[in-house]
Amino acid sequence: MTLSKMKKEDLELLSNKDITYMIIEEEKKPLNTADLFKKIIKLLELPESTFENKIADYYGQLATDKRFILLQDGTWDLKEHHTSKKLITEEDDEDDEEEIEENEDNMSEDTEEDDYSDNDDNPYDDSEDDLKDLVIIDDEDLDNE
Repeated sequence: MTLSKMKKEDLELLSNKDITYMIIEEEKKPLNTADLFKKIIKLLELPESTFENKIADYYGQLATDKRFILLQDGTWDLKEHHTSKKLITEEDDEDDEEEIEENEDNMSEDTEEDDYSDNDDNPYDDSEDDLKDLVIIDDEDLDNE
């Protein structure tokens, strides 16, 4: 059943996301947030002030619903119309495994080089440099100034 043939009472039982799904399915093309929400307002015969007051909430609903996808041009479409076509081959898997092993080897070497716990040559230890300019002033000295 198309949206235009549905009774207002039946439409009111549907969520905005469900109505959006039906709109995109009927239109067979992606639409931007404003156009979709205006169609919903028209179908539900809501006041025009609803658009300004609820458009942000509507956008949030679409963004969190996994049935929809926001395209680069700012329009919404059904995720089922967009599928990933990347195929993983055995060769790709082998390359990934080699890369992971290589990264693990590099990590263990890095941690050994950065271990300065027993070494005074730690380039990150500048605590002595910070303290050489430290001057301690008593409360009495502050009062005299």
